[in-house]
Amino acid sequence: MKEGWNPQKKSFLQHYGSEALDASLLLMPLGKFVGPTDPRWLSTLDRIQADLVYDNLVDRYEVGLAADDGFSSREGSFSLCSFWLVECLTRAGRLGEARFALEKMFSYANHLGLYAEEIGASGEALGNFPRAFTHLALISAAVHLDRALA
Repeated sequence: MKEGWNPQKKSFLQHYGSEALDASLLLMPLGKFVGPTDPRWLSTLDRIQADLVYDNLVDRYEVGLAADDGFSSREGSFSLCSFWLVECLTRAGRLGEARFALEKMFSYANHLGLYAEEIGASGEALGNFPRAFTHLALISAAVHLDRALA
């Protein structure tokens, strides 16, 4: 909690001493490491939305700031992380945003409702297909949002 928090960025970061955000931070409230309405978490969530999210799609990390992962080209957004975002918004009580993000993600499924690992800049499916972890995150996000809306 002390080493992973950056008071200047008002956010938790990818690793100790890092300046980069990483979508894996979305697991913090999902794994109950931090409360979903903890002020530091909400600030991190806002920072993730500002810096890693476009059109409700979540990039894994900030290119150029993140630890080197061995990939030389830019990746697509990660469907798994986009569903984590939906669940984090739900748990934070931001139900309108969560519902919109989930409905937007529905538009990226194929005709069978399946998702690829990544979504490219023009909406194309990239990476492993179908991706089981992505579908588990979809189910979890949908169940939590449904319960919160009920």
